[in-house]
Amino acid sequence: METLTALIKELNGIVWGEFMLVLILGTGLFLMAGLRMMPLYRLGYGFRMLWRGRRGRGEGDVSPFNALMTSLSATIGTGNIAGVATAVFWGGPGALFWMWCTALVGMATKYAEAVCAVHFREVDEQGNHVGGPMFYIRNGLGGRWGWLGTSFAVFGALAGFGIGNTVQANSVASALNSGFAGFSLPHALTGVVMAVLAALVLVGGIRRIAEVAGKLVPFMAITYLLSGLAILIIHVAEVPAALGLIVKDAFTPAAATGGFAGATVMLAIQWGVARGIFSNEAGLGSAPIAHAAAETDSPVRQGTVAMLGTFIDTIVLCTITGLVIIVSGAWTSGETGAALSSAAFERALPGFGGYVVTFGLSLFAFTTLLGWSFYGEKCVEYLFGVRSIIPFRVLWILAIPIGATAELKFTWLVADTLNGLMALPNLVALLLLSPVVFRLTREFFGKNGGAG
Repeated sequence: METLTALIKELNGIVWGEFMLVLILGTGLFLMAGLRMMPLYRLGYGFRMLWRGRRGRGEGDVSPFNALMTSLSATIGTGNIAGVATAVFWGGPGALFWMWCTALVGMATKYAEAVCAVHFREVDEQGNHVGGPMFYIRNGLGGRWGWLGTSFAVFGALAGFGIGNTVQANSVASALNSGFAGFSLPHALTGVVMAVLAALVLVGGIRRIAEVAGKLVPFMAITYLLSGLAILIIHVAEVPAALGLIVKDAFTPAAATGGFAGATVMLAIQWGVARGIFSNEAGLGSAPIAHAAAETDSPVRQGTVAMLGTFIDTIVLCTITGLVIIVSGAWTSGETGAALSSAAFERALPGFGGYVVTFGLSLFAFTTLLGWSFYGEKCVEYLFGVRSIIPFRVLWILAIPIGATAELKFTWLVADTLNGLMALPNLVALLLLSPVVFRLTREFFGKNGGAG
């Protein structure tokens, strides 16, 4: 086991090394340049399309709004609470700056993913619209690239059981067993309850997942956002200094102070980019699987909705978490992960902040579990056909209580590695299909300014 762990660690270091960071940021920058900064100046248009997207227009299975909520249900999770805290602990406040940079270029990546997903999607034997990297690789690049789509599907199906299932179940179980905010529920009980709740949702497929996500995601995101904003308003005098510290430490070594051991600029970049991708999944190839099911008559229109996921997840929610950690002073406490976020919120809102993080983490992780179940299901369906869907759902539900009660350090390592391996075929496909994305975008916005 020690030998295997060492091998996985070495592979993880390669997968998430400098090459991957350059590939992720480079792809985003290339797409942003090719789109002539469209994702940034069309941000308002995207929000208008999201509002109109409460009802679908065109073929598909779920509304554009619920497609985004399904995507956000999988992306808004432990990364927004534990991931940001981990990035700040290891990379210093400057890591948050690099998370912002990853998110800004990631908006172009997420846009391109959704455009390709809708443009190259298919209808399966059950009449459902299916798409994602494996489909736009096969249908967009041709048969000789089929191995690349198959690789993505294999990595995605396996990664789902780690980062999208057992890790999330364990995070909830640990949060509700920690004694923090008065909770000390047994891990096994939490696992069984989560499995039952997940089964009730998954039996309805993408439509049920989207309906639940469409209600839970806005509620939990707004609640967390308002709590964070309340803290920042209370500490408004410290916010400018916190923002200055974030920018300064992004380019100069973060000095050791209190329980913080200090960090180099390279650590800030590595942790900022890695946790940024973990949080918003831009380039990972997961979100386009959800957007492929949207009821839309335009790949570009859905792309403008999809890019909002990265903005909401990282620019808004991760920034709230990071600023609360810094203005509260908790970032020098020596804590890391969810414990650091909990300490920060509790310091800033005594008697209430702990509940925000505990319930936020629980809801975020549960919806991530639902969203990733759909991603994994579509990867398995691509590999083995529609008859594999029911067995997959059964295995997914059974894995939840196992994850809630297991020691998952090794699982975290494997899942993180598989996430990186998912990104590789997807990023290659996006670069090769970029001319299609650019052409569809020009054609769409060339007609009446894309106002429709």
